Amino acid sequence: MPVKGSFSRRSFLKASSAAGITVMGATMGGRSLFAQSGLPDPQTILDQISISQYVKPDYQALYGMSDSKPLWDKNTDWIRTADWEEIRRQLAGTTVRFAIGAADRDSAAAGLAPFEALSGIKVELVPIPDDSFYDKAIAEFISGNASFDALQFFSPWLGDFAAPGFLAPLDDYADKWGLPLGDFYDTYRLNYGFFNGTMYGIPFDCDFQMVHLRKSMVEEVLGGPIDRWSSVPTYDELIRISSELNGKVPGVAGVGLMGARGMWSTYTWEHVAAQAGMTLFDENWEPIFNGDAGNKGMDIILALSKNAIEGYAGAGWGENRAAWLGGQVATNLSWQDSGTQAMRPDQSQIVGDFVTIYEPRISGGRFAPPNIAGSTSCVAASSQNPEGAFLMLAFLTTSSIMAMNEANANGVGPGYRSVLTNPNLQAVSQPAEVMANSLEYAWCAPRLPGMFEMEQVIGNEVNRALVSQISGKEALDNAAAAVRKIMKQNGFYSAKPPVDYASVAPGLWVGKDKALPF
Repeated sequence: MPVKGSFSRRSFLKASSAAGITVMGATMGGRSLFAQSGLPDPQTILDQISISQYVKPDYQALYGMSDSKPLWDKNTDWIRTADWEEIRRQLAGTTVRFAIGAADRDSAAAGLAPFEALSGIKVELVPIPDDSFYDKAIAEFISGNASFDALQFFSPWLGDFAAPGFLAPLDDYADKWGLPLGDFYDTYRLNYGFFNGTMYGIPFDCDFQMVHLRKSMVEEVLGGPIDRWSSVPTYDELIRISSELNGKVPGVAGVGLMGARGMWSTYTWEHVAAQAGMTLFDENWEPIFNGDAGNKGMDIILALSKNAIEGYAGAGWGENRAAWLGGQVATNLSWQDSGTQAMRPDQSQIVGDFVTIYEPRISGGRFAPPNIAGSTSCVAASSQNPEGAFLMLAFLTTSSIMAMNEANANGVGPGYRSVLTNPNLQAVSQPAEVMANSLEYAWCAPRLPGMFEMEQVIGNEVNRALVSQISGKEALDNAAAAVRKIMKQNGFYSAKPPVDYASVAPGLWVGKDKALPF
């Protein structure tokens, strides 16, 4: 999970390059593609964007993956429906500058070679140090002449970049080139793609937090097989199970939690509190998360923390992932990739002994599985080639490549219905079926100016409660006061707030008025 200024946790380009994406390279027969009289046949290139070329050979063999069993729908996979001859006619010979984390520069060059060959558009990489990505991007935007045309970034920053006019609207390009926006789950399309009703982003890393269980341990407590919907129906039951399993097996704690300061604690609390009915703001942008629902979520994570692994209060994604995949916790609250990576023997010590379940419920609450964090893809308002930049981002986020990211278990989550409901994909991604059904009910925080700063201050207070410095109620009251100051600084209580509440409301909980899935 990236921290502010970093986009290093989940690099599609690095992982896919290692898996074989370089087979098409930037040369053919020793000659530059762009030095030839004509570009190669698009179908020849598209045929190589395949499971056999992109997915790690070990994973192909382990799960019987092959090109005859696609993980996506060719009818909605943008790169296979795009008119590449027309793209070449209009844009071949132009250049797109792509901001990329400095550590990923070489792998990015290899990963983008197929796009260059398909489009005739040259991609120049603009490396930015991972630990200063946010600050560097902001500085370049403010200059009015950014050194890049396109960038991918942590989605909670979307409000910071879109509100001041730093990003280019993408609606017209999406319509012109037939981007399949309807294939994205609503929670990603609305929250990673749109700001104030205008499209500024294409969802990239589509995150989702879930509950994972060690199968053998939990079944012993339950006295039988796990039903993913009904065996752990409530958080009270998860508290009971994690308590019984805490230390029952030497070296195995009852539950894994991310309780470190900043966004990590925020995300754990949001995950649970959303099920109690927590909403961050009312229609006037007043913080209301310190009400009954927010406090119920706090009470639950404090109860779970009694059964948590040692050091959880300093744990972020990396520490939590290591504990789960290393078999040190019996249950775990984390992102969906904890379920996919647990299947892979080169990453996991618990292969075959885990299951990802549907979100436990809370009495008086709602079914609101949490879409938390994630990344999006945007074009700079000052771009010299905004259309070419859009097309490059559409290539990087196309459903076939996103499906193969999931097959590679590299942590870059697909947000397409056609991918997550695909039986072939579900066979190689254990959490995919539960995730697909759950996303129709997803909760998400709004992408506002100052949102990441607010996530940091909320988490600092939640962490103080986790380490018993203050009560849970004090933590949320402190956080609400701090958040209101940030909202005021960003103009939310002025005559014209920077964000229209009505524009974000549909994406806050897409499960409203829907019957439960089971």
